[in-house]
Amino acid sequence: MVRRAAGAAALLSLALLAGCGSGETPQAPETTPTARDTNDGAAGPSAAAPSPSPLPSPSPTASAPAPAPGPASDDALAALAEAAQSQAGEVATARAGEQVLGADVSWPQCPAGMGIEHKVSHGAPMPTAEAEYVVVGLTNGPGFTPNPCLADQVAWVRERGLLLSAYSVVSWPDAAAQAEHGGLAEAGRAQAAFNVASMRAVGLQTPIVWLDVEHVPHYEWSQDPRANAEVVLGAAQGYLDAGYAIGVYSTPYIWGQLVGDLSLQESTGRDVPEWRAAGQTSMAEALSRCGADWSIQGGTAVLGQWVQDGRDKNVTCPGAELRLGELFATTR
Repeated sequence: MVRRAAGAAALLSLALLAGCGSGETPQAPETTPTARDTNDGAAGPSAAAPSPSPLPSPSPTASAPAPAPGPASDDALAALAEAAQSQAGEVATARAGEQVLGADVSWPQCPAGMGIEHKVSHGAPMPTAEAEYVVVGLTNGPGFTPNPCLADQVAWVRERGLLLSAYSVVSWPDAAAQAEHGGLAEAGRAQAAFNVASMRAVGLQTPIVWLDVEHVPHYEWSQDPRANAEVVLGAAQGYLDAGYAIGVYSTPYIWGQLVGDLSLQESTGRDVPEWRAAGQTSMAEALSRCGADWSIQGGTAVLGQWVQDGRDKNVTCPGAELRLGELFATTR
């Protein structure tokens, strides 16, 4: 498990001293939306797309995270996570030198009609048989809203024995959330705690949680990148304190727009790997974004993503297949 970092105040002060920018980074915008934007509005696969593996009807408790388990349950979860990570490392060794394909799913793949206003699921297709790992989304769009069929999606992954990890959309906390939790960084930490409770409620084991930082239509960020960065730093610290590694999902342009020149890599003093979006393009385009010239915040590129036939698809960046044990837990 990841060692806990220093307190949130120390992390926040270090990042702000590093110079979180107050404007956009000087980078040309992408010509395609991120896959997350596309996923929110996807109408489903094309006529030629392979038939999706159906997602079971959600269980009655899937949308409500249970309270976090006590210390004994935490110890058991830690032991399971360590064993799962070790097995995932064995898979990585066996796949050395290969590009490993995967997928990501979240609330759009829930049965149609679930979710919050502006984020209602439409039964988008689940991954095809080529996927060897799945990153499952924890929220129904913005923070403090659970993926309404998280338990069923985790069960779907387990039934197929696929590698598993999780991502969380970090979003701007409204005035009520800021007041309730005591500030921006604290609201970010609370978003992380909310998602940790969701994972524990369904027994989702993962060595890492990806922080998805992008525009959230109808739940937009503030116009102040420095303030937005406080929220992201708080969320990062929340996961670190809970024993998870963190990674970043975004694009360089969107990251710069929203949080300026924030580098979680520098702020935490550890490797913060990157999962880079390529929009509705191709695997070749996704792989082209694995290079150092497409860095989001200074971390190592490990996954590239693109959209095909109404599905979010992913591929390991060169060399990242050896890190599967750091990025996923096995469900075999």
